[in-house]
Amino acid sequence: MPSLFDPIDLGAIRAPNRVLMAPLTRGRADRQAVPQPIMAEYYAQRASAGLIISEATGISRGGLGWPYAPGLWSDEQVEAWAPVTKAVHDAGGRIVAQLWHMGRQGHSSVYEAQPVSSSATATKGQAHTYDGKKDFEVARPLTTDEIPALLDDYERATRNALAAGFDGVQVHAANGYLIDQFLRDNANFRDDRYGGSPENRIRLLREVAERVASIAGADRTSVRLSPNGDSQGVDDSDPASVFVPAAKALSDIGVAFLELREPGPDGTFGKTDVPKLSPQIREVFTPPLVLNSDYFTAEEAQAELDKGVADAISFGRTFLANPDLPARLERGAPLNKDDMRTWYSQGPEGYVDYPALEQVAA
Repeated sequence: MPSLFDPIDLGAIRAPNRVLMAPLTRGRADRQAVPQPIMAEYYAQRASAGLIISEATGISRGGLGWPYAPGLWSDEQVEAWAPVTKAVHDAGGRIVAQLWHMGRQGHSSVYEAQPVSSSATATKGQAHTYDGKKDFEVARPLTTDEIPALLDDYERATRNALAAGFDGVQVHAANGYLIDQFLRDNANFRDDRYGGSPENRIRLLREVAERVASIAGADRTSVRLSPNGDSQGVDDSDPASVFVPAAKALSDIGVAFLELREPGPDGTFGKTDVPKLSPQIREVFTPPLVLNSDYFTAEEAQAELDKGVADAISFGRTFLANPDLPARLERGAPLNKDDMRTWYSQGPEGYVDYPALEQVAA
């Protein structure tokens, strides 16, 4: 079995190790969703990852409902992302842009319009806004006539990502966001060709992946799914019936890799007793499979590779606090602890000031 520190081909991207950086929302853009210069330093610090998957990045103003998150729909955003990707490349790294539409998970005060979803539903709890937390709102169902424009938004964001220097893109279809709201039956009550049967609920995912791959190339396109258990209020009564054929469809498209966020009963950011679907997905998905959620040590990650299910592991909060995570894992060095208070703050604290091993030694 391969080591966590062996290289791997993720489609057209040659990764020098299998320690990937998972997408991590950090809230360091401005109110126009334009990346700020400090983001170049942050990502360059983490260039030793086999591959960096960027923080979730909005495909449109109407799809980005998180305060101070970045976008990829305007020329200004493209120009601001370019120094970020250059800094990563200059440091020897590779980075793909994660493309995001939040659906019902945002708020109209950020979207500047009513949230949209597969059906007229609302998430329980409160949304993050520029003015503090506000109750989630009932979303407006997307009409079939609006789907082509949505696909155009994904195409524009993909073209912009490539223009900004990203090495590829990832379609965010996980964590209860728009595509996930179409996939799962507790959020999708449609009676058209995008609802009802698993085949119909997979349709939007397949159409988005095909459109993105037609622009970036399938070998520079990846997808993130969260197939087991509740994710921000989105769930399914029979997840295997949806996510196994979804993975097969993505394999047929020839995407570069599939990343699965699979929490367990002891998950620290979402818990579930629903069994992991990665073993079943592995049977139908031919390209590399990347597993994510609550991996903190090299031993835990290597065990997944040894099982023959995972080809690589993406680390989230561990990478947030440890810019040189691959070296720390390989050497068995202590890990910095992340500070939750600074996850989404706008300054350098808890962002670019976590020390690397050399700094600790000094």
